[in-house]
Amino acid sequence: MSSREYVIARFEKGGDRFEILVDPDKALRYREGEVKDVSEVLVGDIIYKDVKKGDKASPQELVKVFGVTDVKSIAATILKKGELQLTTEQRRRLIEQKRRLIVNYIARSAVDPKTKTPIPPQRIEKAMEEAKATVDLYRTVEEQASKIIKELTRILPIKVARALITIKVSPSIAGRTHSELRRLGEVRNEKWLSDGSLYVELEIPAGMQNEVIDSINRLTKGDVELSVKVV
Repeated sequence: MSSREYVIARFEKGGDRFEILVDPDKALRYREGEVKDVSEVLVGDIIYKDVKKGDKASPQELVKVFGVTDVKSIAATILKKGELQLTTEQRRRLIEQKRRLIVNYIARSAVDPKTKTPIPPQRIEKAMEEAKATVDLYRTVEEQASKIIKELTRILPIKVARALITIKVSPSIAGRTHSELRRLGEVRNEKWLSDGSLYVELEIPAGMQNEVIDSINRLTKGDVELSVKVV
């Protein structure tokens, strides 16, 4: 990443301003909880009063506002509570990235309540445009998805739901598919039957049912009995 892509994260409190240089993409991913280590976000290890002037904050000023002088701790506060000073193009690009994340999250979480089937991401995106749903760069995907789903109910039938997938695997492949099947969802029930067959109930976001069923069929090469109930 070139230096031109570094941006300022700014935090103001009680008339005091503090700034750090950060990677904009990683800064937003840090706020989402995807990036855990603030060191991955930071460019340098300096807390500034004004980046452009090269004016560094003094230890006394840092203690007064943050209670510490530790750069990582202070940077975490700035990233979580402050704002990124983005160019118009950077903001447009990052908002579009977040829009795609929201669309995919909704597609995985919701179904058409009439047919109980997943809604294609393209249909969700089109409905968001029709509903004029806005995307906030600084709010999490989960927070915004809940609000946007309510807005979309005016445009298309949609409901957040869970799916319960019941799986019965024959004795010949039960042993080697057991652990892989467990990873496909939240195990609600599991038992080995008297003939050596494996019975598993998985709970997943309802919009993921086709994806998970495809995975089950690949794992078992079709040697499986399964049913789906959307709840």
